[in-house]
Amino acid sequence: MRNAIFKVPTPVNEPVKAYRPGTEEHASLINQYKKMYNDFVEVPMYIGGKEVKSSMTKDIRPPHNHQKVIGKYHFGDADHVRQAIDAALEAREKWAALPWDQRASIFLKAADLLAGPFRDKMNAATMLGQSKNVMQAEIDSACELIDFFRFNVMYMTQIYKDQPDSLSGMWNRMEYRPLEGFIFAITPFNFTSIAANLCAAPAMMGNVVVWKPAETQMYSAKVIMELFKEAGVPDGVINMVSVDGPVAGDVVFNHPDFAGLHFTGSTAVFQHLWKEIGVNISKYKTYPRIVGETGGKDFVMVHKTADPDVVATALTRGAFEFQGQKCSAASRSYIPSNLWSTVKEKIIEQVSSFKMGDPEDTSNFINAVIDERAFDKIAGYLDFIKTQDDAEIIIGGGYDKSKGYFIEPTVVLTTNPKFRTMEEEIFGPVLTVYVYDEDKYEETLDLVDQTSIYALTGSIIAKDRYAINLALEKLENAAGNFYVNDKPTGAVVGQQPFGGARGSGTNDKAGASMNLLRWVSARTIKETFVPPTDYRYPFLG
Repeated sequence: MRNAIFKVPTPVNEPVKAYRPGTEEHASLINQYKKMYNDFVEVPMYIGGKEVKSSMTKDIRPPHNHQKVIGKYHFGDADHVRQAIDAALEAREKWAALPWDQRASIFLKAADLLAGPFRDKMNAATMLGQSKNVMQAEIDSACELIDFFRFNVMYMTQIYKDQPDSLSGMWNRMEYRPLEGFIFAITPFNFTSIAANLCAAPAMMGNVVVWKPAETQMYSAKVIMELFKEAGVPDGVINMVSVDGPVAGDVVFNHPDFAGLHFTGSTAVFQHLWKEIGVNISKYKTYPRIVGETGGKDFVMVHKTADPDVVATALTRGAFEFQGQKCSAASRSYIPSNLWSTVKEKIIEQVSSFKMGDPEDTSNFINAVIDERAFDKIAGYLDFIKTQDDAEIIIGGGYDKSKGYFIEPTVVLTTNPKFRTMEEEIFGPVLTVYVYDEDKYEETLDLVDQTSIYALTGSIIAKDRYAINLALEKLENAAGNFYVNDKPTGAVVGQQPFGGARGSGTNDKAGASMNLLRWVSARTIKETFVPPTDYRYPFLG
């Protein structure tokens, strides 16, 4: 019996640990990293609470040392996807009926487990498998994920509290039901927190999930599933399969109980999946929810009044943290002619000081890109730039994959505002700069708005408040997350809900209640206390 309306703990953003060399937290994490680097991990699929292994396995190799095999993961087929769907649907009735406070308790426990005993393991798995330095791992796989769990519990209660008014003689109520069916979550390699949240957010609202993580994120995916298990997520609520995308899609998107897609990945893949869902729409019991965050070609717009030190730091941090493998990474910048020489000098100075290597050495600011396919793609862009007359590399441009997939942070200067690297998403450590006439600020704002199909993040750096306001107005639809005097990365749950529009996704804002609303179906209930007993209205006389 629950004769109470419960108040959940007020969430506070998880403090980011500094991991200064010589501290206990630094030693603890690096020791965990070394242990996992020298151990051998085996990653099964997780279906209905069981660890499922297959006849086919693939190696897990750190991107910064691809000659080292640190584990293997089991690779499935269409039968495994069907089993995962069956397990999810079998778990659905009990999970959907579980009181909301019990679901809240599970994910609040997950947050505390991650803040404590799971923290080093989750961070180390992310450093190993995704080649993140200690800071990038901490803000992602620890702090952001903890924040997702805690803040989403608060957002869930806010949704449930949103109730209609009632006139005399009646009581109107609103229920927020889980979707009728299962959710398919497809997640990327670059953020461990995104991978977990794309499963956890729908599950928190009473849904059941089939999850397909990126193959290059399997190590931390295993730790995520261990965390869910330890926190008390019941068997079958979240099922993890590793299969080819088309194989999974053929099963999922032809299933009548498919109820929603929670996706982060490329624009092309998302558009393809949307088409698949559209073709099969008559097969489903209900219209599926489609939520996606996709690509970006994120900008830094600089006004002639900007501080060159602020500009240079925003660009080097925004473009090169985690090797530019963020959908929010700064990848194109527009710098006024009066500032360029100073900004150029400061950028070169900062980039020249970067150390590059494996994450175990925490003095390395730059690590490896995720895999050989990404390496070859980025290297191809660099080779292209070197052959063009309207662009030059002012620093970087080198690459080497003999041991790890290392690409030098690269800054490109172009005289062509529609140069290829100003328009296409590279997803690597490449920043392209276009220098504009300092007196053509407004025209350049139009150029920023019209250059890319994406609209994820962007920033304006200026001291002139009129210039800032003009940028906010003219770039209204150019970025779902817009930053003033800052880099265009680093959104924090509860502070800057994240998502973009245009070619960047459905803008359903992870880290906000509007995302959770997508995973419920409302039911209105009207109860009349003294119902009429005669059909005749007064107007009948």
